[in-house]
Amino acid sequence: MQATAYTFDPSTRSGSVLLDDGTPVPFDTAAFDAGGLRLLRPGQRVRIEFAEGDAGPVADRRVTLVTLQTF
Repeated sequence: MQATAYTFDPSTRSGSVLLDDGTPVPFDTAAFDAGGLRLLRPGQRVRIEFAEGDAGPVADRRVTLVTLQTF
């Protein structure tokens, strides 16, 4: 799923993204580290993945990967 980086704290390597419908979704250090990034700037397009088997509203799912969106 694609999203836009919204917040990022380099000291904790966690933050949040905005889905295309404007829904904010937080991500933790493990999700950021899984993507292999070193830095994330607000406004960058990213690709996110959710934990397998998560159900319910997207905003309540656990993000497992945040990486840059490539075309």
